[in-house]
Amino acid sequence: MLLDLETNRKCITTLQASQSSGLSKVHLARLLREGALEGIQLGRDWLIYTDSLEKYLTTSHKPGPKGPIKKNAQKQQEGASAKEESNK
Repeated sequence: MLLDLETNRKCITTLQASQSSGLSKVHLARLLREGALEGIQLGRDWLIYTDSLEKYLTTSHKPGPKGPIKKNAQKQQEGASAKEESNK
């Protein structure tokens, strides 16, 4: 753990944050770029303020989309709805 001398805040690397939070390094970097997390960028690497990460993890987040429906699952749904309509 490092200490930012300018702000007197503790910071950790994205790898350490990933291991402690369960979030991927790529996701953490995206959160930093978007401003959802606070940190310092050193070249290509990021240092994340620990208090910012703790605050982010304690807030609830809306779940994202589940992705596109696969063709097999879509066919099963269509088949199930067709059976329901024929049973009416």
